[in-house]
Amino acid sequence: MKIIVAVKRVLDYNVRVRVRTDESGVDIANARMSMNPFDETALEEAVRLKEAGIASEVIALSIGAASCRETLRTALAMGADRAILIQSDAEIQTLAAAKLLKALCEKEEPALVFAGKQAIDDDSSQVGQMLAALMDWPQAAFASKVRVEGDAVTVTREIDGGTETVELTLPALITADLRLNQPRYVTLQNIMKAKKKPLEVIDAEVFGVDLAPRLTTLKVVEAPRRAAGIKARDVAELVSRLKDSGAIA
Repeated sequence: MKIIVAVKRVLDYNVRVRVRTDESGVDIANARMSMNPFDETALEEAVRLKEAGIASEVIALSIGAASCRETLRTALAMGADRAILIQSDAEIQTLAAAKLLKALCEKEEPALVFAGKQAIDDDSSQVGQMLAALMDWPQAAFASKVRVEGDAVTVTREIDGGTETVELTLPALITADLRLNQPRYVTLQNIMKAKKKPLEVIDAEVFGVDLAPRLTTLKVVEAPRRAAGIKARDVAELVSRLKDSGAIA
């Protein structure tokens, strides 16, 4: 069974987000970048399926500029067998990304596609669902547990009221929640081995997908800073202050 894992290069979650002075977007100049944490969880699950003898090959796939190669090398060090970069310097929005992934899936014919439930840069949570719709595949979003048996995969997924268990017939798409697993630590030895693994670069124009943006960002502003807290001397003063602020009736 072949598995494709979609991974995205994003601003590292430990980095403080800075807004450009013209408010056109987030400033990523000289900032530390890393693999999207949800995609990292998805990749870990795919690698575990291969280690269990269920999957025969794990392919890491990314869309973006040449700098995405660094993220794909990390994916290879985590255990992916090979990597593919659909390279483009254009702004790739969700629908275009889903169409490019569809074109690649039609070429590679995977039995299972993993992705993170969302990317921490735009939080859209759309690409996985769009890809499943374009491929006419069953899907399970926000997965917290995955079990593959033959041509079926059972997924426990997070919902508003708790959890839900669904069974999908392969081929299928799964988006991973952070509760699915704990990604492994990448060792120096595996980083060195990753340099010898194949990384294919394909120009996005080859697929003939319309990459024109459908959305325009008008302005990006920083979140308002939280006001300093106030200490109350006792419960009576705390209740009084809460009443004055309207927090309680």
